[in-house]
Amino acid sequence: MERRLNPPFCRIGQSNFFPIQKNEAAKIYCGVNKHKPWIETSYHGVITENMDTVLLDPPLVALDKDAPVPFAGEICAFKIFGQDAPFEAVVLNRTSGEGVLRASSHVDCESQKEYTFIIQAYDCGAGPSGADWKKSHKAVVHIQVNDVNEFSPVFRESLYKASVTEGKIYDSILQVEAWDQDCSPQYSQICNYEIVTAGTPFAIDRNGNIRNTERLSYDKQQSYKIMVSAFDCGQKKTKEDVAVQIEVKPVCKPGWQGWNKRVDYEPGTGSKQLFPKMHLETCGGPLSGVKVMVELQTNHIGKGCDRETYSEKSLQKLCGAASGSTDLLPAPSPSTNWTASLLTDSGRDSDLIYRFDGRQATNVPDHVVPQNLTDQFTIATWMKHGPSPGLRAEKETILCNSDKTEMNRHHYSLYVHNCRLVFLLRRDFTQIDTFRPAEFHWKLEQICDKEWHYYVINVEFPAVTLFVDGVTYEPYLVTDDWPIHSSKIDTQLTVGACWQGGVVATSRFTQYFHGSLSGLTIRPGRIETQKVISCLQACKEGLDINSLESLAKDIKFHFNPAQSVLVVEGEDVDSINTAMTKVSYINSRQFPTPGLRRLHITAAVQCFGEETCLSIPDIKAVVMVLVPSEPRITITGSKQHIRPASDLRSPLGVAPFKELRITSTVMKGDAFGGQDSWAFRNILPEPGVMEVMHNLDYCDVLVIGDELNPERESLEIHHSALLGKHLDATNSTSGISIYGVDSMAHYEQALRQLRYRNWRPASLTERRFRLTCSELNGRYTSNEFNMEVSVLHHTAPVEHVNHMAAPSQYMRPVHHPLMIHTINSHMSAPPAATVGIVVCIAALVVIVVIGIYRIHTTHQEGSRDDEDDTKDPEMDWESSALNITVNPMEVTGKCEEEDEEEEDGELVGGMTAAESDKSDEEEEEEEEGREEVNKKKQKEKPEWDSSCGTY
Repeated sequence: MERRLNPPFCRIGQSNFFPIQKNEAAKIYCGVNKHKPWIETSYHGVITENMDTVLLDPPLVALDKDAPVPFAGEICAFKIFGQDAPFEAVVLNRTSGEGVLRASSHVDCESQKEYTFIIQAYDCGAGPSGADWKKSHKAVVHIQVNDVNEFSPVFRESLYKASVTEGKIYDSILQVEAWDQDCSPQYSQICNYEIVTAGTPFAIDRNGNIRNTERLSYDKQQSYKIMVSAFDCGQKKTKEDVAVQIEVKPVCKPGWQGWNKRVDYEPGTGSKQLFPKMHLETCGGPLSGVKVMVELQTNHIGKGCDRETYSEKSLQKLCGAASGSTDLLPAPSPSTNWTASLLTDSGRDSDLIYRFDGRQATNVPDHVVPQNLTDQFTIATWMKHGPSPGLRAEKETILCNSDKTEMNRHHYSLYVHNCRLVFLLRRDFTQIDTFRPAEFHWKLEQICDKEWHYYVINVEFPAVTLFVDGVTYEPYLVTDDWPIHSSKIDTQLTVGACWQGGVVATSRFTQYFHGSLSGLTIRPGRIETQKVISCLQACKEGLDINSLESLAKDIKFHFNPAQSVLVVEGEDVDSINTAMTKVSYINSRQFPTPGLRRLHITAAVQCFGEETCLSIPDIKAVVMVLVPSEPRITITGSKQHIRPASDLRSPLGVAPFKELRITSTVMKGDAFGGQDSWAFRNILPEPGVMEVMHNLDYCDVLVIGDELNPERESLEIHHSALLGKHLDATNSTSGISIYGVDSMAHYEQALRQLRYRNWRPASLTERRFRLTCSELNGRYTSNEFNMEVSVLHHTAPVEHVNHMAAPSQYMRPVHHPLMIHTINSHMSAPPAATVGIVVCIAALVVIVVIGIYRIHTTHQEGSRDDEDDTKDPEMDWESSALNITVNPMEVTGKCEEEDEEEEDGELVGGMTAAESDKSDEEEEEEEEGREEVNKKKQKEKPEWDSSCGTY
């Protein structure tokens, strides 16, 4: 039975800590709460992240000395004091005071590894209401959050790169590093790395250092790619392995890197960079200067480099040289046959090169040799010459003018002796009678270097100047001599040796030349200018530098005159590397010589205080000039012109090629690569073909059949037709040649104004000509265009009454085949009156039609003359008004007699039997007489005389 306490010691109510249960009768508890609960002063606990139970040391237990008094001796609660401590304390047993500490929310070690807070215990007070409760002292609680290995290691870089030099063993090439987000040292630390890729010569330690296990070779393998994994101390592996790239570099050798051994050059593309990615490796040494020399070697191309391969005459015309030069080594032809026996060096892109082997020479015909050189003249030639064979070298004569017979005097000569060039000039007593300069000597390396050079000797007596490749050289030795006594002995000009006409029993050649010559010319009366000489020997290919403004200020560069050698100097390697990327090759020819051009690059490096400190190996490369698209030159036009004999006798003659057209085409696909340098006119209708414009260097018109007879005919062009053009012309009985480097349009204009005249054409029925044109001295030639000029003569008499039935060649007949067939087949011969009526009606119709046509053609003549200034001023036979002799209605015997007289003089098949017995002079006199009679009759008749009119 419960003990009841009387007030004021008793209270009715419920505990502050443990409320009375529902429907439970209120009870009255009376007692005294004398003591506070007691707990430990500090606690240490551990909780595993992502869990809620805390393990405390010591366990959470509160004691109260009031026990076993109900309420006063019981523990009702634990309270925690601290900011945001995610924990709560729960009383497990009020009587024993046991409690538990647990997480009230998610605990994450990565967010917070430990917590510290205050905890106190509360008893249940003096009764059920919890009144007069007491609390313990404050105890400190330290909670450590245990980590869980929930994260995998992650590498700090997505890709690792390193480079090594071949042949070395490295302790550490590079270090990879991984990390772990876990909070504890056990799980956050990386304890091991592993190379996943098998079969690699690399190893990795626990700290991530990668090393090579064997010596690497650049030639064997230039790069390696390996995959690496990492493990934390809980042996959790990375989810993604990392890639490691290791480049193997060759042993550092100073030299050029990043260059190609071959560079392809497409014709027409202008300037092309040779070394866009090239750089100089110096292995990191301090430098004070770099000097680089780039040499373009073109000695095997043509005459030392890619030059224009036009003929000497065309080149001189192109360069503005004075006319009057004589080509002593022309191409063999019927008119220049003295070079036919000489050896030629073929395969030189149309270059005409003669090779002299010490056994060949030629005499120049007397009619070709200039008779008077005067005090001013020029000798020019291309020459390739090496050291003379034998211990005692003899003279090697290039050009020699000596006595033809009896004596052996040399009047002038050019020869090589012991690698010295000597020019001999002996004047006659008639020109000078004192001791004067006679021999001029030059000692130059170029004379015997086995390379092509252009030599020009300008003579302004007594001064003589030598130009070699455009550079002036004065003679190092000049010897004097007496003049030669004048005589009546003829002289002989020879090339390749000297003619020995006297002293010996048999005249022969001597002092033979060993080497190659080309373009040997002599011009009397004038000397060549420096400008012309430079133009004649100029190279069309060479080195160049692009974007000069982008070069560094410390860069210095210079070219040789031919632009085949480039020297670049600088203080900084980077500046040199930039300058070298700008070096380019250029070829300005529209049709360059295809093939290889060699490049040779040398470099010298200077260090501080030393002349040279690094040896840079030379490099050799090639420029491959691709084959250009070959043009197809085509000549078109009317191939036959029919002209009356009177046109041939006129002062202007006839123009056979007035409808000429010259075109050139290339395949469309081939031309597109170098389109910038081509001058395209338009795309032709043919698929895959494109018309292209370029120059020509000659067009030859040859006579087919018998040569021209200068006494009765000529083929010529007026000088005015060549004005304003780089053209000239030469003619002979074989034809005419127009030459010079000029456009196809100018050649068209000139050829259209070519005139053929024949002032005795009575026996001539036709004249045939053949036209061919060339570019680059025959490298590209046109088709052979044949032209025939047919001559119209009067026909022989034919026995007939009606002139309309058999018109002459000057009449265009009006045929009525159906009517004629009907008359001949079904009807007998009509009466004379019927025939006369029909003829008169037909004549009247023809007169009206022809009258209208003549008015129309007269109106059109003025406009045609304006449109074609090259057209003949005389009547064009094909386009002129018709000449028809008609028999009018009032036909008289007089008209018939006149027509019969005209028909008596006309040709049938070109000549009558009577005319075959007559001489040309008689035929011409008769023709001229008939023409005068006809002109007189036409003047007496009105223009529209219907009795016997000619239209």
